[in-house]
Amino acid sequence: MGSAGFEVDLHEARPFLGGRATSFPVSPAEPDSERIDNCQHVLLRCCTNLLDFYRRCGVLDQIRFFDEYCFVEPGGRVSRLKPGLLGFLRLRILGAGDRVAVARGLWAMKRERGRPDLDDVTFAAWLADHHQTARAIARFWTPVVVSALNEEPARASAAPAFQVFLEGFLGRNRSYEMGVPAVPLGELYSAALERRLGNRVRVHLRSPLARLDPVSGEADYYVSAVPFERLAELVPDLGLDLARFEHSPITGIHLWLDREATPLAQAALLDRTIQWMFRKSERHYQLVVSASRSLVPLARQEVIDLAWKEFREFFPSARGARLERAHVIKETRATFSAVPGLEALRPGPVTKFPNLFLAGDWTRSGWPATMEGAVRSGYLAAEAVTQAAGRPQKFLVG
Repeated sequence: MGSAGFEVDLHEARPFLGGRATSFPVSPAEPDSERIDNCQHVLLRCCTNLLDFYRRCGVLDQIRFFDEYCFVEPGGRVSRLKPGLLGFLRLRILGAGDRVAVARGLWAMKRERGRPDLDDVTFAAWLADHHQTARAIARFWTPVVVSALNEEPARASAAPAFQVFLEGFLGRNRSYEMGVPAVPLGELYSAALERRLGNRVRVHLRSPLARLDPVSGEADYYVSAVPFERLAELVPDLGLDLARFEHSPITGIHLWLDREATPLAQAALLDRTIQWMFRKSERHYQLVVSASRSLVPLARQEVIDLAWKEFREFFPSARGARLERAHVIKETRATFSAVPGLEALRPGPVTKFPNLFLAGDWTRSGWPATMEGAVRSGYLAAEAVTQAAGRPQKFLVG
């Protein structure tokens, strides 16, 4: 908004910007402690607004893109998904019948992309109706959907699942490429934002607002970017029906070994609890479990034991390694759960108050609960403010 000529006061409850996309020191008492991410964030080339946001922040060069996906089976066999039909046909994690089923499913998605009832059924039901094999579901559809939506196919709406595949796998030539930040998220978002906000934007950290009264006259316009569970408390008279919104958790496990376990930079891990591995350094690996409801009640050591056991299944060279330390991060309110019927309840940026607007990945951004969705929601709210002010500007890309 500062770039559009508005004077902005930004109130952030936490001592840093970036929200859930942040990093923190492993050992807070040590000044030079290593910083680890709250959770691993990734993006695809089709996330045009997120890429525009990175450009605005001056950190686009800090995103490392991969043009192939690695899949690792228990035992250590690695399969690589490369672009194009030939790359897909060579994907060893699937049999010939599974690959045919997936091809039929992707083709059906292109035909049915305009179906008005996609948000009424789960993605699992859609897969069953389209005769997907058990192996295709377990090793292709589920890893992609759980990672992108933070929800299981049996709970996730078919509508956002369609978007993942249509935008990523069936979009433009390089839309599927996966980007991974090459620096800690705190440096990518918080530090970069503070450098780029400009003198029109005043940042107030550790400044939570208990209530927001749009008719108080304290400001001309307000934008709320709080999570859905905080909105009724912040603006009691807004009148939105948010009762069906619920959270889906993500768990991150950091492992530090006494030696290198794999040269792979990233990999999807199949047929076990742990879903993804990201190599942070030669001896530091971050493991991710999305929609991690089964891990939430477990004690810290139980999660570490499970992760270490499975890690050695996937990477046999780690079997002789020593686990030097580990850290578990349970983000129990990571995203909203994209269940069927929820899309119609996601509010847009405009509210019943002409000077109050909403942002956040849970609002109706046109995308699921992702960083792309979060940025889109902010851009849409900014556009709504400029429209209300009588000097409309366009921020949304694509």
